[in-house]
Amino acid sequence: MIAVVDYKAGNLTSVMKALAAVGADAVSTDNPGVVKRAAKIILPGVGHFQATTFLEQHGLRHAIGERVAQGIPFLGICVGLQWLFRGSTEAPGTPGLASFDAICDRFAPGRKVPHVGWNSLATRDDSRLLCGVPSGSFVYFTHSYHAPVIQDTVAVTEYGVPFTAAVERANVMGVQFHPEKSGSTGLQILRNFLEIPC
Repeated sequence: MIAVVDYKAGNLTSVMKALAAVGADAVSTDNPGVVKRAAKIILPGVGHFQATTFLEQHGLRHAIGERVAQGIPFLGICVGLQWLFRGSTEAPGTPGLASFDAICDRFAPGRKVPHVGWNSLATRDDSRLLCGVPSGSFVYFTHSYHAPVIQDTVAVTEYGVPFTAAVERANVMGVQFHPEKSGSTGLQILRNFLEIPC
């Protein structure tokens, strides 16, 4: 079972529909006990980084951290990717999970934000999450803050500056774009996540 974490800020309906389309057994939950029993975890997100304080306040951060440490596959989407970093300048007092040692930041002044619409990926060949997704594939973004390119970046997109479109280290993965809104490419990415061994 995949636990899709509901922290009252995610685009849950679209994510659940996309998971159903690829045959996933998924449940939307804000219950830490359900998260601790899940074989895989997805953290979607839309909106302000501050919304992730819900995870701390309701025991979900601990449940997710425990399962991630046990090797359970985890996928963060949009703000869910940003939460995998130490934090974001959007909400300086709100810590992320810190699986990746960097801070997310707003696009530079002079660049229209949010970055909304289709943009292309420059992908690495060694990503399990992006298996079968060729470089140049287009996916759908909507965000004002972004993660820097780091060693664990497996896809880069340009919007004034290059930024992390997807990150992956062992069982921890994240995408800045919305696979649930990215057509056949997005469904392939969700399918790949389903096929990663638990």
